[in-house]
Amino acid sequence: TQPVDGSFAGAALLTHLHWDHVQGLPFFPAADRAGARFDIYGPAQDDGSLAEVLDQLVRPPFFPVTVGELRGRITVHDVAEADFAVGRALVSARLVPHRGRTLGYRVSWDGAVVTYISDLQAPADLASVPAAVLELAAGADVLILDAQYTAEEFVEKATWGHCTVGYAVAVAAAAGVGTLALFHHDPEHDDDRIDRLLAEARLAAGSGSGGPDVVAAYEGLVLDR
Repeated sequence: TQPVDGSFAGAALLTHLHWDHVQGLPFFPAADRAGARFDIYGPAQDDGSLAEVLDQLVRPPFFPVTVGELRGRITVHDVAEADFAVGRALVSARLVPHRGRTLGYRVSWDGAVVTYISDLQAPADLASVPAAVLELAAGADVLILDAQYTAEEFVEKATWGHCTVGYAVAVAAAAGVGTLALFHHDPEHDDDRIDRLLAEARLAAGSGSGGPDVVAAYEGLVLDR
């Protein structure tokens, strides 16, 4: 949100604390501004609260300043499996399978529902869907879901904590979502590969003929309803 005085007020929902999901936090310029308010929600860890763990991450020698030295007012909230409000948004958080304590989120705001499950350990049979995932995704307008691997890649990386594109399509169909956004692309997949995977996913999903629409997530993507 953008208050009338021009300062920043916003929130971040952290799914888990792996490097690729937290390293951008201290580089977020809007939070390092006098008068800014930034709320961070995420899972507490076995060895400390979320605030304590982030303090270990954002400090010398890894970063020149600590969280407390950033100029905005940053408040860190431990989240368990719970339903809570963030401004006008209603948020449901549930634990989902991944390597380390990981949350998925369902956000309802102004009649729209977006489910964000960034990282998900697919079952070995690529068939069953965890109850928590179905609860979060049921009937969502948009499901943003881990779709890192092809089926062939999953054979070698079945325990690495991620899903195949095909499994993401199956989850979206089981949950009855409107649009599936393929997320967490494998770093070895270039744009052409992702385009091919997207075309295959749309065909498998029956996009345009009753199945969910499928898009490949990218930075700056905007979905209109």
